[in-house]
Order: sequence, then structure tokens, then C-alpha cells
Amino acid sequence: MDQLGYVKGASIQLTKDGLSKPALPQKNAYARLVQKHHSGRFRSYLNHIAQKIQLEESSLNDSNSDVEPSLKRGMMRDALARNGLTALSYSPIKTSQLEQPALVGFEKLNEEKSQVFANRRPHERDPSIGREGNLQVEEDYSVKQHGPATDLLKVSDALGGRVTQGTSLQKSSGSEEKDEEEVWKNKHKKRNKCPANLDRADEYLTDEQFSMDLPAANARKTSHLSSGQIQGGDKRSFGRTRNNSESTRAPQNFDRKRQLSEAQAETMNNSDCRINSRKLGTPRGESHAAVSTSGDRKNRNKPTRGRKKNVFEAYMSMEDVAAGLKRGELIQGPLRINPKKYHEAFIPSPDGIRDIFIDGVVARNRALNGDIVVVKLLPKEQWKVIKPDGSDKETEATHESDVPEELSGTCLPREPEKGDADSPDVIIEAQFDDNDAENGQENSQTVLADDIKKLSMDTNEKVKDAESGCAQGAKQEDVSKVNNPRLLQEKFLQRTAKVVCILERKHSRAATGFIKLLADKSSELFKKCAMFSPVDHRVPRAYVSLADCPPDFMSRPEDYSSTLFICRIVDWREDSNFAIGQMAKSLGQAGEIEPETEGILTEYGVDFSDFSRDVLECLPQSLPWVIPPAELANRRDLRKECIFTIDPSTARDLDDALSCKQLPDGNVEVGVHIADVSYFVLEGTALDQVASGRATSVYLVQKVIPMLPRLLCEELCSLNPMKDRLTFSVMWKMTPEGKILDEWFGRTVICSCVKLSYDHAQSMIENPSKVFEPEELPPVSPQHTVDEIHQAVLNLHQIAKHLRKQRFIDGALRLDQLKLSFTLDKESGMPQGCYIYQYRDSNKLVEEFMLLANMAVAHQIYRSFPQQALLRRHPPPQTKMLNDLMEFCDQMGLEIDFSSAGALHKSLNETFGADSYAEARKEVLTNMFSRPMQMALYFCAGVLEDETLFRHYALNVPLYTHFTSPIRRFADILVHRLLSASLGSGRPVQMRKEAIQKQADHCNDRKMASKRVQELSADLFFAIFVRECGPLESEAMVMGVLNKAFDVLVLRFGVQKRIYCNALPLTGVRFEKVGKKPELTLLWEPETPEQEAAPQVITIFTLVEVVLTSDSGPLKYSAVLKRPGREK
Repeated sequence: MDQLGYVKGASIQLTKDGLSKPALPQKNAYARLVQKHHSGRFRSYLNHIAQKIQLEESSLNDSNSDVEPSLKRGMMRDALARNGLTALSYSPIKTSQLEQPALVGFEKLNEEKSQVFANRRPHERDPSIGREGNLQVEEDYSVKQHGPATDLLKVSDALGGRVTQGTSLQKSSGSEEKDEEEVWKNKHKKRNKCPANLDRADEYLTDEQFSMDLPAANARKTSHLSSGQIQGGDKRSFGRTRNNSESTRAPQNFDRKRQLSEAQAETMNNSDCRINSRKLGTPRGESHAAVSTSGDRKNRNKPTRGRKKNVFEAYMSMEDVAAGLKRGELIQGPLRINPKKYHEAFIPSPDGIRDIFIDGVVARNRALNGDIVVVKLLPKEQWKVIKPDGSDKETEATHESDVPEELSGTCLPREPEKGDADSPDVIIEAQFDDNDAENGQENSQTVLADDIKKLSMDTNEKVKDAESGCAQGAKQEDVSKVNNPRLLQEKFLQRTAKVVCILERKHSRAATGFIKLLADKSSELFKKCAMFSPVDHRVPRAYVSLADCPPDFMSRPEDYSSTLFICRIVDWREDSNFAIGQMAKSLGQAGEIEPETEGILTEYGVDFSDFSRDVLECLPQSLPWVIPPAELANRRDLRKECIFTIDPSTARDLDDALSCKQLPDGNVEVGVHIADVSYFVLEGTALDQVASGRATSVYLVQKVIPMLPRLLCEELCSLNPMKDRLTFSVMWKMTPEGKILDEWFGRTVICSCVKLSYDHAQSMIENPSKVFEPEELPPVSPQHTVDEIHQAVLNLHQIAKHLRKQRFIDGALRLDQLKLSFTLDKESGMPQGCYIYQYRDSNKLVEEFMLLANMAVAHQIYRSFPQQALLRRHPPPQTKMLNDLMEFCDQMGLEIDFSSAGALHKSLNETFGADSYAEARKEVLTNMFSRPMQMALYFCAGVLEDETLFRHYALNVPLYTHFTSPIRRFADILVHRLLSASLGSGRPVQMRKEAIQKQADHCNDRKMASKRVQELSADLFFAIFVRECGPLESEAMVMGVLNKAFDVLVLRFGVQKRIYCNALPLTGVRFEKVGKKPELTLLWEPETPEQEAAPQVITIFTLVEVVLTSDSGPLKYSAVLKRPGREK
């Protein structure tokens, strides 16, 4: 027997009298069970449990032969839970084993378990190894303390269950066997076979510690979260994931696992037996050697009162971290946690090839999504084997929209006009964002958990053959060779690591979720705290003080079962699986727009509080405000020029305007005029500080959270029609073909003559000879005619077409993705309808001139301030994901040139043929091509020594910045200050390059958070739309094929969904590779007895019909495949 107490081989024989006594000493759970408990009553109880499990499994096997293994395992966990046993990871049990007497069955299970481990890692045949999620019980108690309850807990571990603390069998709360178990416990307690008071020194959080630690931890936080904001939210990150994109059919296994673990966790409050966690950082499914000193072994059976064992490693000191980073022994990077598998996390690899894998909560060491962490690589034998058969479905797809938006036609939703009672219902329209041209982004509605790797075929025939041979009974040594990291080349491995330090806690440490009572009502802890369970599974559960919960929560907990709360994590100790939380407020009912929206904003650290008095005092106090004469004298006066804005009809913050004047020599003078926000936001003021903290406005479906007070956003800075406004202008003398002859930068004053919408401009472009009547347009200044404005729009359109054509000839890339817009009921604010936003010529017109202005300003400030210029760079795509995508396209027979951004753009627009579904195929591939793209970043030029790193991949230009949206982006205000200083018209730049880089980093963080909040807002409204208006039918195109599921792009709404075969009425499913292409054949059940099973072949680009239906969760919906041939 090994040192952790697992039996090596069959050490106990069944005799005529029952069971022979094994040789002492016996430390393993089964041996003690056999040695101490021969009573017929106890054996009868175990037989009863075994028979029930057998019946459960038999029924599962009979009725779910086609069920996905992961789902079957989840169903089996339910069976175990109903019988009073808990399994975090179910180990398959053959029915024949349970047909034997119960104790023999348990022994055989232990033998089989050991054999499984030996087979998985033949080079390390250690029967002490646990399977995925199995935690071995350390024997912390003396022999005298061993009672039947603790021994049976250890037997449940032999069944592959996760043994949790407590003197009773662990099971999910609400188990039907609870009363039966309590009767059994009481009987044995009366016989002194179940100790009444086991040692409690190993609790994860004792009552005394909780009562002492929680107030102390809360006291360290000087302020609670208010309804308006979370204090300390300046460095936020990305902790929220809404699983409304998940089908609730197959993911039941995942949800069930979460529910079971919650039930298990709550009963740890009165822990009596200690969990020995998997060796820190050991990947799931990989073996590890238990490390214990001789002193540990001597003390193995001694009582441990007064001593708590750590769940997590202590963090390294900053001195050791700095030294380790310098020596190259440690690696630093932002942590990304898989939103669909919260035990998987990653950081980028310094070589940019394949992310570094961090397996499990223990290896993650209390770091949360977005934190900047330092990790230490694990030995090579613990690295993850990348299986080319697609079994590692979630390996690197944890990005939440961390693909830049500057490649795509992303358009910001604007706050709807309230309008009068006669106005039509609000249409939430998208607006051009000059980020859009420079980035590509993942789908705004959902983030698929699979990267391109999951869609590709075998990359190595040798590995494929070995995997296939394993399935067909090939020699075990061949299989072990494939699964042994030490015998594989590094290209088939993913490095694994453990977190040793958190350098910067960028996650807000705030979460929305639900509260519930602890499971063990007899616990002292039950009277002091509740359990907070976040909606986002990547955030830990937390103990919260009952004093912070509603007064009647203890007596009426069911009243709050669907109430959302905000909780902030204030501490997470090394010796606790759970954090300590501080309740902030109750939001309201889950699934309603405003509570959910406030929760999203809070989790992502968006400051939506009212502006303080100090900030408002920085604004002009005498209203209406007029431009001082001295300021007019210092500016170029353009108020008589024909200048106009083009924005969404609902836009209120108009920060850019255009002009186009015909010159006598046949050329034109084109102007881009941007609101001069830096005139009002002076450096060092309270207004400056709050604007730099917020860094960006946040655009939700139904409203905007502004960066600046509304007096500036919507009045003094907004370029409203027929109002004198201060601007910063870039003006060019151009040929009609867009060739720049001259360039001018300067401070100006303008008076816009009309506020055009994109629809108005589009109508002018599409009807060049039409004479527009005044009533067809918004009010126009009497100084200019409609025809003059119309001609200016047409001239700009023609120049924009030339500029755009030249950009793509020069190698730019654009990835347009489907974007949802909503129409809202003006009374209730509920979504009435949704549609795909159309990106038209009027959008492209504005885009071209905004890009041109940004590039011109980038060159100007870099020439003047090469050490302080705030620029924007876009790194090339991630090498590993791009290679996977290249391989996938090759397998699909798609001739795509990935050599440059321009080549990729050209391929994307020439590959799809001319049939009616060519555009749909383009949408699918555009989505795939977006995934390897990296985020565009602000940076200070003086910080990067290599100028080649300044380049913008998507735009294919050497220098780029953001200048055109200062009302909603603080980075643009900094650029305005730099531009003003470069022209000698403003104060010299005071900030050092380090301070500029720090602000750039903060702008990057807040931009990412804002983007994710915008996507979650769209997710929220679409889920509510499905709930209120569904079921919704649509055509969909297959974009990924797995062995028992496939992903589709729903063309009508632009959302991505996964369809699970086991949720369909099928008689069978066959997965195969036709050539190199994955193919799934579905055999539909006949609708009538005389019919045969109807086959349907699913492969990439297959067009299918789907129905979106709302699920039981408040914001969940699923896609169901319609039977082929059925009428709509």
C-alpha cells in the first residue's frame, strides 16, 4: 500500500466467512472499513446503496446509449447524489462489479481505479494518483476517532467521489436520502461508533475565524459599494460572463457540476475530515507524486487541532518575483479564465505562439480574470498534451472580445431620444466609430469557447493513428507514448504553470449573484453568514455576513432565490476555498433590464455615479455660455463655411463635423472638425481626474454612461446645428481623386449648418440628381442651401471611394461582422424588435475621413514629441491561432492568402462565389478570421524602442492614433493637448513618458471593459427579446463541427450558437472525416412507423434551419435544429 492509503492490487481476499483481516498496519479507507465494521446492518446499508447505484446506471445505459459521455457522467453524478454520495468527477463503474457483494465491489473499484491511473501514465505507476477532480482524504485523526461515517466517506472517495468535510455522507442539498442518512448516523452515534465531536481544526473557515475575520476584512475597506459606483474601480477587468448563449441541454452537465460543488462547499463549514488537494498546478488527468516529509508521515495520524492546512500556496515576495522575472524563470502576463470552463485559465506566452495553460483553481492561486499575474512553469511531464482529434475543445478560446474592433464595421449604439408622445418607438441605431476601421472583433453577441484549433483536423498522422489505435485496442505502450509529454515534441504540448504572484488586481472584485443559507443548519457558522454564489462561475463563492443580508432572509430565504445582489470580495485566505465578501446592495429581480444592467456595470467597474460638486464646478457657471472674444481672436473662424455633422439619428454627443469646399482650380478643400474638449477639460483639475479615470463613455443598448458631464457632452462640446462651437480642425487641399496637396492643423470655431443622420446622407448618395425638399431634412441654417449641402456630401463620397480603394490597394484589412440593433418600446424600454445593422456608403464616407485625420495627427505629434506621443498600435495576429486557421482553410479547400493583412482582405472578398449564400459563407469565415486578431493598444512612443512595433497591422500604416472622439475617449483629449503643444498654441506637455504610458494602459483596460459591457448589454436585450417574442426561426450556417455537436451562425440575428446532438430526436450520430473535412451525419427518428430514419449531413458551410427558444434560466436561450424538409 502506498503512503496515501490506496491499496496496491487485491490485498484482501473474500473467504467463506466473509472477509479476511488484512495485515496491519492498514491505513486506506477500505481496509479500515472492512476491519472495523463487519456488522450485518452496516453491510446491508452498503448493499442498499450499491443496488440503487446499479439501478440508476442500468437505466442510464439503457435509455441514453447515444448520450454524450460528458452528459452521461453528469447524469451519473445525479444518481450518486441521490444515494448520498458525491462525485466531482464520475469514474465509470461496470454493472457487473456492483452485482457482487457490496464490500467486494468497493474493493474492485479501488483496484480498477488504480489500474486506470497506471494505464494513463505508465511511466509513473503510482496507485496514489487521483483522477480528475478526485481529492484524496488525508488521515488526520487517530485510529480511535475512526467511525463508520468517516470511513464511509472514504469509501465514497473510492467511487470517484469528491470527499468533503462533515461527519455525514456528502450529497447535494435537498437530497431525498437525507433523512435516511441521519437515521443511520444517529443509530451508530448511540453505539459510539460515530464520534460525536470530531476534531475541527482543519475546517476551511471556522466559526471563530469567520466571526473575527469577516469584520476585520471588511474594516480594511473604508467604504461600501454605493448604488452608483464601486470605489477603487479604476483598474477593472473582465469578470462577467452571461451564459445566455449556451444551450441548456448538453451544458446541464456543467451546471450540475457547479450545483453539486456548491452543495459540497456549504457543508464544509463544520469540517471533520480534510481534503488533500491535487498537487498544485498538476493538469487534470495527469499524475502527480505526493510529496511529504518524514515528519509529515509521522504526524499523519496525529490529531491536528490548532493547525490549518493551506489550500493555496503563499505568494512569492516581490523581491523574489523581480529576480525570477529577470532570470527568465518566471513569466508575467494578463490572466484569462475560460468563461465556459472556469477551471481552465491561460496567460499569453512571451513567444506569442501558444498560450500557457493554468489548470485548476488551486494553480490559479486566487487570481481573477484580467489580473496581471506572474507564473512559474511546471515540469515538462506535467504539460498538457494537445490532442489533434479535437478532444481539447476549450484549450485557448478564453478571449472575451479581446480582438480589436478597428477592423470591423462595429457601430456604437447611441442613447435613444426620449421624444414626445407622438414620436415613433425608439430605434437604437448604430454609429460609426473610428475604432471600427482599425480592428476586427469577435461576434458581439456571444464568444464561442472554441478557437480555430477545434475546427481543424489531425495535424499529425502519427498521433492520429495512435489515437485511433487506442480506440481499436492497439498496444497500450503506443497509446502511452502518445500521452506521455516527455516523449512528445513540444509542438504537441502546451506548457502549464501555476500562479506565484498577482502583480496587479485589475479585476473589480465585484460580482452579481445570489445568496442562500448554508446547508448545515446545526453549524455555528450557519447563524453568522450566508453563501454568495456569483453568476459568473469564474468568481469564487464567498461567505457574507448575515448582518448585511435582508432582515428577513433567515426566515424567508425562498423570497430571495431570484434576487440579484452585488457583492465585493474583500479577502481570500490561503487556507480557504471560499472568499470573504461584503454585500453592497440588492439589485432586483434577475432577468430584468435595469438590475441586470447595473450588475454588468458594477462587475466591470464602470463608474455610473453622478458627477461630484468639485467636478461640476470646473464647468462654465454662467449659462448660456458664449465664446469669449479673446478666444475667438486666437482661432480661425469657419462659422460661415458649409460644415455639417453625420451621425445616428439618436446621437446626442456630436464630436465630429465635415466640410468640402470647391476651389477655383478644380481641387477641393476638405475639413475634419473635432470638438475642442481640451479647452474645457484643463490638465490637473477635478474634471480632468474623473475623465481620466472613466477613460471612455460606455454605450449600452438603452443609454450611455458618459465620460464627461452632460453639459459638455450634449451641449458645450457637442457640435449642435446653428451653434457656435470651438473645434480642432485638420484641413487638406485635395484633388477630386483624393490626392493630398496640402495639410493644415489648427484651432477653429465653427457653426454647423445641419445635423444629418446616416439615413439622410445615404439618401443623398443614392439620389445624386434629386432635389430634396426642406421638409425631407432636419432644419438647415438659412446661410446655406440644401443643394449646397447635397453637393458637398456627393463630393465627399467620391473622394472617400478613392481613399478607400487606395487603402486596400496599400494592404489594409477589414472584417465586417453582423451587428444587432434594437427597436425599443418608448414606454417600457423593452425590445420590440431587432435587426442586423447595415453598414452603408454614408458610414464609409465618415470612416475614411476620420481615419485620414487620425493618421495625419499621429505623424504631427510624433514629429514634435517622439518621446511623449500617444499612439495606437495593432500587433499582427497570434501565430498559433493563425497557423491553425491556415491549416483549417487548407483542409476545407479554401485558397486563403495569410501572408499579409492586405492579402487576407483580398482573399476574403474573392473566395465565395456569386450564389445567394456567398455572403453567408463570407460571414462565417470573417468570424473565424477575427479570432486570431489581437487587440489594438494605446502606447507612449518613448516607451517602445523598436519603431517597427508602432505599426498598425489592420490599417497597414506605420503611425496611427485617436483624435476624432474626445467627448467619449480620454486618449483623444491627451492627443489634442499634444497637438496643441506641437502647434505652439497650448501649454507645453507636462507629463513624462512613464505617466503617459500608465494612462495609456488604463485607457486600454477601460476600453476593453467598455467593449465587453456593450456586448453584454446587447446579449441581455437579445435574450429578453427571445423570451418575450420567441420562438424565433432563422437560417443558420454551420461554422464548426465537433463529434457530437456543431456551431452555427444564426444569419437573421448574427448570434453564434452550439447545437448538441443529444438534444435532438435522433436514432444515431456518426462523426467522420471525409478527406480532411469533418462531417457529422444525423439520423433523425422517423415521424411515422413506416418511415425510415432520415439522414442529414452536417459540415462546414452547411445551411440549416434553427429555432431560438427561451430556456428556464432568466437570460438563457438555446438553438434547436429543425428537422430537414419540414416546412417553416
